[in-house]
Amino acid sequence: MKNHSLSLQIWIVIALISLFISGILVFILPYTLRDFFTTEMYSTIRTAQETFNKSSQSNMEEENSDFSIKRDPLDEDARRVKHFILYSDGNFTTDSIYEEFLSVELIEKTKRDAFNQKDNSQEYSMSLKDEKIFYIITKATLEEQFGPLIKSEDVFLVSFLNDSYRDDLVKTLFNKLVFLTIIILLLSWIPAIFFSKYISNPLVNLEKKVEKLSDRKWDEEILMDRSDEIGKLGESIEKLRKELIRQDKSEQAFLQNISHELKTPIMVIKSYSQAISDGIFPEGDLDSSLAIIDEETDRLEAKVGDLLYLTRLDYMSNLGHNREFFLFDQLIISIVKKLSFRNPNIKWNIDLPEMNIHADEEQMRIVVENILDNAIRHVHSSILISGEEIPNGYRVKFWNDGESLDNESINTIFEKFHKGKNGEIGLGLSIVKRILDIHDYSIFARNEENGVSFYIDIIER
Repeated sequence: MKNHSLSLQIWIVIALISLFISGILVFILPYTLRDFFTTEMYSTIRTAQETFNKSSQSNMEEENSDFSIKRDPLDEDARRVKHFILYSDGNFTTDSIYEEFLSVELIEKTKRDAFNQKDNSQEYSMSLKDEKIFYIITKATLEEQFGPLIKSEDVFLVSFLNDSYRDDLVKTLFNKLVFLTIIILLLSWIPAIFFSKYISNPLVNLEKKVEKLSDRKWDEEILMDRSDEIGKLGESIEKLRKELIRQDKSEQAFLQNISHELKTPIMVIKSYSQAISDGIFPEGDLDSSLAIIDEETDRLEAKVGDLLYLTRLDYMSNLGHNREFFLFDQLIISIVKKLSFRNPNIKWNIDLPEMNIHADEEQMRIVVENILDNAIRHVHSSILISGEEIPNGYRVKFWNDGESLDNESINTIFEKFHKGKNGEIGLGLSIVKRILDIHDYSIFARNEENGVSFYIDIIER
């Protein structure tokens, strides 16, 4: 079924549910009501028997003659009930219209039941010629049965009804349920078609728009005028569309700028090497010219290394990384000692508690180095590193008194394609963000009074 359209799947599900419920109503319910029908049959027999008693007494009082079983003008159900009278000597009396319904088996069975009966009235049943007979035997006297003009004698009034009555009830109910089922199916299937279309059409439209996104056609806005799950799906796809547009613009800008960043050292290296090969020394002598080539080579190698390391991090995020316990505060102090020689004029302030964390030590070293490298490039005179305990972990603050970040950079400084104020593109902070994401740690930047701070939240989950 999964290979069919969503609207057809919804309609099929609704149709199957309605068919299942209808099947229960049509086939199972009548059988579960058989006990009810049996009770109803006995009730009908008893009512007909009581009415027959009253009718017989009335007839005898009016005619003042010998009694006989007479057909009484009862309702249709009561007229189905047949009666005969058993005497204490074993004889019986019935109306001629009932004789065809009597059989030797029925007479003999009712005699045995009547003579063994202890209660005045009792219900019985028997199988006869592939059908079931339900009957009630009521003990009385002739005087009670036909009035005071008749000599008192014990008699048994037998009233019976065959199973065809119950079958008629079942058939009647079945016909009504079939009719009701048809109405239910019509009232459920037809609206189900429109309902399935109503549900599937927005998804079909979303499918078409997502196909356009896959073809890099991102200009059409995705708007869903609804607040249900489909509307939320549309909102998520719209966010994805905007993010793809932003990423595409950032990537294009990155490629343009990184090509320039890579092209510049390559051109310098190439031009200097050609000049040296021609016997010309751009810096005045061979050693100074070669030093420029080495410097540009290091610059080029660093940029290429950052790009390769980002790709390596994406690969490592799928394979996992090597975590171990180590003192993060000692790692920071050791890195500060090495970097402090780059600019002896910087004042370093370190206030760190002991922080024993479970992480990849080498990757966390790169995190600290890149953050401090960024701070050294923008600092005026002072850098502060502090830490504090927070629930389930630590928060480390890296502050420098450099220029504040603009509002846009606060939110995009850790992105892979972020461009700085001077147009330079750096990958250091994007590497920091990627490593911390792999560890389920977080980082954010904030403009502080007289400087900028970077906060790392190390929370063990």
